[in-house]
Amino acid sequence: MALTRIETELIELQKDPPENISVGPTEPTNMFYWKASINGPDDSPYQSGIFFLDIQFPQDYPCKPPKVTFQTRIYHPNINSNGVICLDILKDKWSSTLTISNVLLSIFSLLTYPDPDDPLVPEIASLYKFNKQRYEQTAREWTNRYAT
Repeated sequence: MALTRIETELIELQKDPPENISVGPTEPTNMFYWKASINGPDDSPYQSGIFFLDIQFPQDYPCKPPKVTFQTRIYHPNINSNGVICLDILKDKWSSTLTISNVLLSIFSLLTYPDPDDPLVPEIASLYKFNKQRYEQTAREWTNRYAT
């Protein structure tokens, strides 16, 4: 069931790819491991960056969410230094009706609208809340250093 669903999602992504996102399997013999890239959203400190992610589908997908991690370093309150993403749909709000396209669009949105009230990195969330200009400056510096 998982493989059929993953293949169906891939076909849909090829027909109608999300804007600013590229995604697909790394090798045709392993449909459970994909790579993605996300272009940093305009009007965000991540603008002009290209961020690479790993996607690992579990054997019981879509009953369980995929594991998605950033491979590109990023300065963000909801993404830690190991690339782990704090996003509810990747945890307790997962639904089998969601697709990898939904997940990637949510991650893209998280780059524009961080959630400092549910941080994975409290220090960055605090800076975001109390000195947003400094947060954005540091995020831009990291984007220029690691995502270009």
